[in-house]
Amino acid sequence: MDYEKLIDEETWSFIRETGSYYPDEAVELSIEEQREHYNRMAAAFRKARGDIVEVSERSVNHVTVRIYEAGDPTRTVMYCHGGGFVVGDLNSHDDVCSEICEQTGYRVVSVDYRLAPENAHPAQFDDAWTVLKWIAATYEGGVVLAGDSAGGTLSACIAHHARDHLPGVVLGQVLIYPALGGSLSLPSYTEHAHAPMLTREDIKFYMGIRSGGVVPDKDPTYAPLQDRRFKDLPPTVLFSADCDPIRDDCGAYRDAILAAGGQAHWINEAGLVHGYLRARHSAHRARDSFERITLAIEGLGQEIWPYDD
Repeated sequence: MDYEKLIDEETWSFIRETGSYYPDEAVELSIEEQREHYNRMAAAFRKARGDIVEVSERSVNHVTVRIYEAGDPTRTVMYCHGGGFVVGDLNSHDDVCSEICEQTGYRVVSVDYRLAPENAHPAQFDDAWTVLKWIAATYEGGVVLAGDSAGGTLSACIAHHARDHLPGVVLGQVLIYPALGGSLSLPSYTEHAHAPMLTREDIKFYMGIRSGGVVPDKDPTYAPLQDRRFKDLPPTVLFSADCDPIRDDCGAYRDAILAAGGQAHWINEAGLVHGYLRARHSAHRARDSFERITLAIEGLGQEIWPYDD
């Protein structure tokens, strides 16, 4: 794959800067070292919050959440951060959540779910589910689920569970370069096995460490594509990076929802790589994608479906 042609210089600059903090071989480091490098990288890219955004924290049972509000929000976004279920926290995605709040006007509740390997599946799912139940009992207006990478995985798992256990609460889901449990035989896993920022071997590492070594089967709380039923899911908008081995998970998930009569739209962002949200202030492709992401969140919150598939 000729990434020199597929990826523009702005995005390459982002890739190089990321690599200066979080090396390509990070999965070979200890868990503590991975987190140290990741937190340093996230801090380097972190932008200041907007003045209009008010932020507070509280504990929901044992789960810490950070709440972003601007004005009088009528909808709530539950955001789950990325990081392979191994790294990441409330600070690593603080500016993303703040900007979603500022641009949509919605309340954003960011979930500090427990990480692997100290806490294997289903700990992450249990934490996110605890928070969604609390949001549903605390705020009116419905919820849009959103998350990037592992957080996109987790959001989709929650959407499947909420369909049967909290019907009517989830207005939609916006999944940003998520791993959804697609087959490793999908084209992108081969075409982009050695892509910048995330490789096929990295994915295998994260799958194994999250599950404690034995990857579950037919468990939609682990991977939504393991579900047998895709009917009655909330409207879904998926964003993938074209230069990413998990790209085609989005297509498989979209097709499963459409085949069940639901609403799903897949936007594949040309020339972008896994983790591109942090490039939204430096690369025009990432900036344009983030605008599409916030518009999708806003639209689903208003129960508007502008996509024609």
